[in-house]
Amino acid sequence: MKVIRSGQRPTQVSRPTWFTGDVSWDRVDAFPPEARIEAAYVHFAPGARTAWHTHELGQSIWVTEGEGLCQRDGQPIERIFPGDCVYFEPGERHWHGAAPDRLMVHLAIKPTDADGVTFELDDLVTDEEYGGPRAGA
Repeated sequence: MKVIRSGQRPTQVSRPTWFTGDVSWDRVDAFPPEARIEAAYVHFAPGARTAWHTHELGQSIWVTEGEGLCQRDGQPIERIFPGDCVYFEPGERHWHGAAPDRLMVHLAIKPTDADGVTFELDDLVTDEEYGGPRAGA
């Protein structure tokens, strides 16, 4: 058994090449490197979002609070709510983040490749893309 106490890992904050807006995250995994899994609890301020990105081995996010948005390339934006789980297929170009007027918190779980890489970044999501067509609208 391994207990990682609160505060043993500092909260990480937005990186301008990864996110638009204020985003912070805490790693929540205690897996050994050979397990090749990472998990993080991610907080998005209203309007904040990831850049377009892909995960070679896929990614799941589970919304725990607020209201979010996510989109896979070429498809309408989806609204997501607490209890929703979104699975992004391996190599699927996508983004996710908070709704314009609501925060969003999610647990992100993603496998790593043999070199520990979990994602590949692309361009930031523009304001025009973020305001694009919504699914079911």
